[in-house]
Amino acid sequence: MAVPVLFNSPKVQGRPPGEVLFSAKGLTKVYASGESEVRALNGVDLELRAGELIVLLGASGSGKSTLLNILGGLDVPTTGTLHYRGEDLTYAEENALTRFRRDAVGFIFQFYNLIPSLTARENVALITEISRNPMTPEEALRMMDLGERMDNFPSQLSGGQQQRVAIARAIAKRPEVLLCDEPTGALDVKTGITVLEAIQRVNLDFGTLAVLITHNAIIADMADRVIHLSDGCITDIQSNAQRRDVRTLAW
Repeated sequence: MAVPVLFNSPKVQGRPPGEVLFSAKGLTKVYASGESEVRALNGVDLELRAGELIVLLGASGSGKSTLLNILGGLDVPTTGTLHYRGEDLTYAEENALTRFRRDAVGFIFQFYNLIPSLTARENVALITEISRNPMTPEEALRMMDLGERMDNFPSQLSGGQQQRVAIARAIAKRPEVLLCDEPTGALDVKTGITVLEAIQRVNLDFGTLAVLITHNAIIADMADRVIHLSDGCITDIQSNAQRRDVRTLAW
């Protein structure tokens, strides 16, 4: 299948490990469900390093989204510890978590969460106006090859273009961490490849730690490491000696 080239394809290969950003030890997350409990995470130990591209694989209910939400400061563990650059996030106050999310983390979700009444430029500006050292909305959108669509509303954009606006919004703050929850889940294969190329480019060009949830095992080959989860536990961690460019994967 021919796939259009959105960016110049980088040479993707294994790289030396960077600084440890996240260190998790014994993370558990328990939710009450009526009179019973659901253990979404069950003793997760993990280190994630600057510049890595990590893929989280596992069935629905395996704990992937719960782990991502805790890494991003959207949720807190029931027990265990989580440190970011040596700072304890485990029981941080909400204002500290808000600063962490605002300054360090970009989020990309399956559904784009764009405001329909705002243009692409204005959607990205929502983030740049509250960030410490942001790109301009125009810079971020041009990186996503949307320079001609800045003043379009979401309804005037395709699904892939809307997701690239969401990526531009996430990276405009220059985050150290990019957390992606099924970012291609609502897209066809051709459009999904374009979105994955955008994430790959951000990871390579800026050294951003990118953590990507997917059900699609094919995507694992674009990662430095693939973390398999089942029933709230890490069951396997696979390291790829050489990362594959997205367009070379066997779709």
